Amino acid sequence: MNNKQRRKVMKTRRTLTALSLLLCASNAFSQGAAPAGGGGGGKQAPAAPPTQMNTQDNKHRSHLPMPNTAQPGLITYDAKDPDTKFPPIEQLRPPKGAPNVLVILLDDVGFGASSAFGGPCQTPALDKLADNGLKFTRFHTTALSAPTRHALLTGRNHHSAGMGGITEIATGAPGYCSVRPNTMAPLAQTLKLNGYSTAQFGKCHEIPVWETSPVGPFNAWPTGGGGFEYFYGFVGGEANQWYPSLYEGTTPVEPEETPEEGYHFMEDMTDKAIGWIGQQKSLAPDKPFFVYFAPGAAHAPHHVPKEWADKYKGKFDQGWDKLREEIFARQKKLGVIAQDCELTARPKELPAWDEMPEDFKPVLSRQMEVYAAFLEYADHHVGRLVDALGNLGVLEDTLIYYIIGDNGCSAEGTINGCFSNGSYFNNLDHMETTEYLTARLDKLGGPESYNHFAVGWAHAMSTPYQWTKQVASHFGGTRNGTVVHWPKGINAKGEIRSQFSHVIDVAPTILEAAGLPEPISVDGRQQDPIEGTSMLYAFNDAKAAERHETQYFEMFGNRGIYHKGWTAVTKHSTPWIKGDLPAFDDDTWELYDTTKDWSQAKDLSKQMPDKLHELQRLWLIEASRYKVLPLDDRKVERFDPATAGRPTLIKGKSQLIFGGAGRLAENCVLDMKNKSHAVTAEIVVPQGGAEGVIVSQGANTGGWSLYAKDGKLKYCYNWGNFKHFFVEGTTPIPAGEHQVRMEFAYAGGGLGKGGKVTLYTNGKKVGEGEIGATLPYIFSTDDGCDVGKDGGAPVSTDYGPKGNEFNGKVKGVLLSIVDDPNNSDHLVNPEDAIKAVLGQH
Repeated sequence: MNNKQRRKVMKTRRTLTALSLLLCASNAFSQGAAPAGGGGGGKQAPAAPPTQMNTQDNKHRSHLPMPNTAQPGLITYDAKDPDTKFPPIEQLRPPKGAPNVLVILLDDVGFGASSAFGGPCQTPALDKLADNGLKFTRFHTTALSAPTRHALLTGRNHHSAGMGGITEIATGAPGYCSVRPNTMAPLAQTLKLNGYSTAQFGKCHEIPVWETSPVGPFNAWPTGGGGFEYFYGFVGGEANQWYPSLYEGTTPVEPEETPEEGYHFMEDMTDKAIGWIGQQKSLAPDKPFFVYFAPGAAHAPHHVPKEWADKYKGKFDQGWDKLREEIFARQKKLGVIAQDCELTARPKELPAWDEMPEDFKPVLSRQMEVYAAFLEYADHHVGRLVDALGNLGVLEDTLIYYIIGDNGCSAEGTINGCFSNGSYFNNLDHMETTEYLTARLDKLGGPESYNHFAVGWAHAMSTPYQWTKQVASHFGGTRNGTVVHWPKGINAKGEIRSQFSHVIDVAPTILEAAGLPEPISVDGRQQDPIEGTSMLYAFNDAKAAERHETQYFEMFGNRGIYHKGWTAVTKHSTPWIKGDLPAFDDDTWELYDTTKDWSQAKDLSKQMPDKLHELQRLWLIEASRYKVLPLDDRKVERFDPATAGRPTLIKGKSQLIFGGAGRLAENCVLDMKNKSHAVTAEIVVPQGGAEGVIVSQGANTGGWSLYAKDGKLKYCYNWGNFKHFFVEGTTPIPAGEHQVRMEFAYAGGGLGKGGKVTLYTNGKKVGEGEIGATLPYIFSTDDGCDVGKDGGAPVSTDYGPKGNEFNGKVKGVLLSIVDDPNNSDHLVNPEDAIKAVLGQH
């Protein structure tokens, strides 16, 4: 069924709905339902009109929320009257037989990483689920995190749902605005309005950046308009696994332990998920749950306990080229790729392992050891969650999707990898020399690091395909192994399914499995049709003809189209390479027959130009249909909110932050980088003297902090964790109410230069000193600004992550930019600015 036919079916369904409601006037106040098993999600005709009452529960479920009360027939005066009749209050539940649902979505894990798909990273929990379920070997994502997640949770293509890129570079174009249309209710909301309990754990990167502050609005937050009744996790593209910036619902919370005390976010979020499910089943055992479990693993930073990384010592000394060959052989043995599949060539932009310096290879090997351990560690905790379902007796009737990555493996770590990912964003990767990295080899993955591995490993983790994350044109960026486990609904065990599928297919599959129709209206708003195709047809039929026959791809100008086994693709940009991009019309297109060429290894564009042209035209049609156009590879305009057309939370040259404020991301704080500025605070000092943080921004990877140490005012500038600059007052701050101030006179002469800091108490200079260099673009991708403390990873080495709160009172802080004619040359390089935000997905 093509898209035109689908829309015609949806129009017919809506007409039938209106007629059905008129004909069923006597039941107008009843809660309604479609037949169990009907309504597959937009591309499959339901077994019966979706508003025809289900004989099982007599509910119309196509218009949500359903009416929750009914007008009584006969109204009596006295409840004791024998004619008095009224039904008992009914609790909202989905149709009988609707399963529990657990969707697990890992981050930045390529097709060739997990042991279930031939990779070197041991994933026993995934392997066990695969042995008792199905492996989908042609499942696809969007090549980027936030777009994949938006598509997963809506059942619509990412541009259709407004997430053509990441929220940090949103524009006014409908396909790139990062605002989910209210005509596309998320899956969790549909399930909740049908009687499911819903909860999300882990990563949320779908909130527009101007709505991530404590003032909201919270419409796009999981527990706002996202449909989840409970959320525990982080907001943004990545998280420090040792010092995460966490929310419970929309309230900031702090971990109760430090890394030294054994804290790691992966364990913490799993504990919370197990606890929530246990409570849900103890209080409402007849009510199914929908849990979305989205770890930050294995996105950078690759944080994992050292003993887990040590398990992989020496296992990657052969290098990435040999590793690809080993993975490829295992994949054929497992049958997750075709037996005649070819291993694609390493791109010329990527150096061979033998070309890397010998004395640097131990560092490179350790990077991969840490990554493999991080993935295994995440899988271990997924296993704990699955075991908990077994202990509760609900595993057999829980539909589990274990999606191994939201895109291909990340190639954002540069050719050499890095100890601190912020160095790449701030053009300081030249500081990460062989000597620097070698000296910190044993700290990779630990609390002091914010590490990412080299591009060569990312390419190997995407075996056997070309390219990596961000490159939506090729399968290396978009193909992610997926396991589906549902003993009560799937007869097969340990089988492979090779039908083409896409992340937009998950939502309609879950709806069909639950016997729920795709909603026609939600909160009075008519809904756009779901664009995915239910995968349920393949669960018990390995030979079923695939139903998802056409799928476009686009990310940062990298484009592709799949149609009935053929793919036409063009790579427009390379993740780790800067420079001018060609005109879109100058991009070189390739053609592959994937019915015979599993890995896109044999380009047929020269032999079959007519077929290529046919698919190029189809890509353009699909792009027009799903809001992909206009293509946008701009840099300056997308980085600048004013020209991009997205709102900004902070306007002007000053910002007043009241005492107690915290967890303010960088886009919620006045940008004072590369310019003269001042920080002024009104504080109340106790009789025993001042101690603790007055205001801070950033983390141990970079930032600044104004605090009191031994009674004196002190300022620390953390230059990317390469060097800490300190300026200290000469006299103690007296007890009582005072104003303290830090003035930064920027030296000028370009970006990231140094300057002079002067400290004041009540207008009197108490200290001064030089800051040798500053960070031009970003302090931290996840740690924000706090008043009265330094939450998360501490900026200064003078205090730790706990107990650094100011011991008096901070009434408020004023941040202000000082006008300075010397700042006229502090222009932001568009490529570097874009690079800084792209690392946050």
